[in-house]
Amino acid sequence: MSGLSIWLNGITRSGKTSRLVDHFTAWVNQERTLLNRQKKSILRASALIFAANGHTRRELGDRLALAVGNNYPIICKTPLGFMSDEVILFWPLFFETLQLKAQFPLRLRPETEQELATRLWRLQFPDHTFSLSQEYRLIRETLDLMQLAGAAGIALEKIGEMLETGWPSSVGQVISPQQRQEFLINWRNWCVERGLLTYGLISEIYWRYLLPNADYQKQLLRRYQGIFADDVDDYPAIAADLCEFLLKQGISGVFTYNPQGQIRLGLNADPDYFKKLADYCQIEELPEPSGFAKESGADLLKLISDPFFNMPLPDRLQSIQTTSRAKLLEATGKFIIDSIQAELVKPEEIVIIAPGLDEIARYSLMDLLTKAEIPVMPLNEQRSLISSPWIRALLTLLALVYPGLGKLVLRDDVAEMLVILTQKPEIGENVSKKLYAEIDPVRAGLIADHCYFLNPEHPQLLAIETFARWDRIGYRATRAYQKLVEWIKQAQIEHGQKQVPNPLFLLNRAIQELLPNNAYLTYDQVSALRELMETAQHFWEVEARLQFYEDWQQTQTVRLEEFIQLLRRGTISANPRPLYSLGNELKAVTLATIFQYRSLRKAHRWQFWLDAGSFLWTQGGAAQLFAAPLFLRGWSGAAWTTEEQQQVDQARLERIFYDLLGRVDERVYLCHSDLSVRGTEQLGPFLSLIQRADAAIA
Repeated sequence: MSGLSIWLNGITRSGKTSRLVDHFTAWVNQERTLLNRQKKSILRASALIFAANGHTRRELGDRLALAVGNNYPIICKTPLGFMSDEVILFWPLFFETLQLKAQFPLRLRPETEQELATRLWRLQFPDHTFSLSQEYRLIRETLDLMQLAGAAGIALEKIGEMLETGWPSSVGQVISPQQRQEFLINWRNWCVERGLLTYGLISEIYWRYLLPNADYQKQLLRRYQGIFADDVDDYPAIAADLCEFLLKQGISGVFTYNPQGQIRLGLNADPDYFKKLADYCQIEELPEPSGFAKESGADLLKLISDPFFNMPLPDRLQSIQTTSRAKLLEATGKFIIDSIQAELVKPEEIVIIAPGLDEIARYSLMDLLTKAEIPVMPLNEQRSLISSPWIRALLTLLALVYPGLGKLVLRDDVAEMLVILTQKPEIGENVSKKLYAEIDPVRAGLIADHCYFLNPEHPQLLAIETFARWDRIGYRATRAYQKLVEWIKQAQIEHGQKQVPNPLFLLNRAIQELLPNNAYLTYDQVSALRELMETAQHFWEVEARLQFYEDWQQTQTVRLEEFIQLLRRGTISANPRPLYSLGNELKAVTLATIFQYRSLRKAHRWQFWLDAGSFLWTQGGAAQLFAAPLFLRGWSGAAWTTEEQQQVDQARLERIFYDLLGRVDERVYLCHSDLSVRGTEQLGPFLSLIQRADAAIA
């Protein structure tokens, strides 16, 4: 493959990734042959390997490793992951240019970014009065602009003018485009001075300072002699600039492109700009695979756009229709259960896809299927940490140990803590790994009512004898309560003697000493606890960094209160590393939004399109970031119009339709209720298909 680059163009399931693996294998074998001729023992070349997201990154890495016999180092990255590592690795190059202090950079999580940006926002706009929801939305939109600009290689100094010219609705808002630009510049400078990195800042540093740097370019050319990039239709524009630089230096590459993909268009991808790399490559068109999309996709799309188009629907397209949304969820769940129990299909062969998966639908379907002993795998569920009773109990415990936090602890919080932190495993033969609470909810409520002394500065759990009828509590509950009270008192003493550096250490002790062994906790519970510790560690790392600056000096009580409030707002989710093992997929029904499922890049035998009559299908289930069309390299520079947005929505709908049909092997079930969850009539783009489809029969 030396000197020759390949552009693999093909639609869904046309074999693009397999062809990339073949080219990679040939490239490695070529390098080995050259190595043998030169009688050297170390490969002279390494490959820059890219994938679109974390899931496909792991899968591609495993496939490449197996293809070359697991004896070649495979390091597969997402474009942003690669740039993040490079910015941190070459951080010393920026010291003089950015006038930085000699400190190691610290990357902010999105929720921490939002929290710190809110502090700076309130300093910049002290005279503006916002509601909390309005403030959150404005800050989130503004930070997204920085991410879009970084991914597109556009300077922050141009954002104000771009918004005024191209996004007329932004001009009349309470915050003007120029004020947004000023805030982002202040935010960038504030982060750089303190060595804090956000995703948007990483992208900007990479395209503006690192990639043009001559020393860095030499390092790139020394390190990499090949590029293998899968699904480049989901990459940002600056990734195309990186690949173009390498191609111009004679480094060969293999790229796969799916015109029906473009899943991240509207977020930070620029597929049209990336297509320019095809000019450096030999284009290989992959044949369209046989299947539902090839056989019926074009005709079904005609019927969607023209309800009077006359055509019989294929038997592979059926419907499940009800009047209300609640009945639809019940009917869909029952149909899946009956089909699995009748052995018509296996759980792992089913996926439920929705344009917007609300908590009601998620809970209802998971509850129905779980009760029927059918496992369910929700993709990237991301429930907020505060929804876990274990997390709420630990936060209540912190507020009782540290002074000045009594206003955060109500009696109901104490009662819940008493139940959660006194759970023990059942002991005995033939006993499953179950937990029981030494203090049950009724006793916990009585204790909280009579023994919790509410005080803003020093809340206390009083002696059990404070309750006149404490004999009603019982020996086991009394003993468990006294142990917990003694633990809290000891923690308070150690805190007063400064034996506990920060609340992170106390959290770790509480998990080890008060919670059951991990063997008795579910995967979700362990994941939530792990995410809590990672969040706490990150929070105090950031706070420790900010303590070096006088304008952010805060007491430990204030910092701890901010940490608890941050979690209680629900902005942090338990999103642990997913269960993944090569060749051993979880045998469960998949539950996902459109965006999640398309990003997964899997196929199933049966698909259930939930809320098939909803208008949300035109949005693809993933909201377009604020003013995203302006940050495409192909933007005309003119104002973005309603007609252009309609064209974009229609093109997205067609890509979604073809992509999903290309990922089904046998049947598609259109699940439709006449009324949405809000009680409004559903008249979405697929209504003509729903009305003509035969009713499904299990």
